[in-house]
Amino acid sequence: MLTVASDIEVLARFGRALADPIRCQLLLALREAPAYPSDLADALGISRTRLSNHLACLRDCGLVVTVPDGRRTRYELADERLGHALDDLRSAVVDVENDRTCVDADDEGCC
Repeated sequence: MLTVASDIEVLARFGRALADPIRCQLLLALREAPAYPSDLADALGISRTRLSNHLACLRDCGLVVTVPDGRRTRYELADERLGHALDDLRSAVVDVENDRTCVDADDEGCC
């Protein structure tokens, strides 16, 4: 069980980042390769203002960093292990969903 406040805060930040589908798309895109905001906005089909707000959230959560590139700024995952963590988390959730060992899953919608 997590008892250290910093451990709980770290997981809460990760959860907050994953709580929005656009931020999930951004993390998955950056898992593939670093990118510039204009390219990310085009790929996701959202405005640059909206993208900027989501990137700020991901920066505040400590999941992405900015890298100066001449006059432009590139975004990338703060640590390559985050890409692996996203893959592992996705796989685990899919496996649990497919397994559905919770006896009340269909009635309660809990799993």
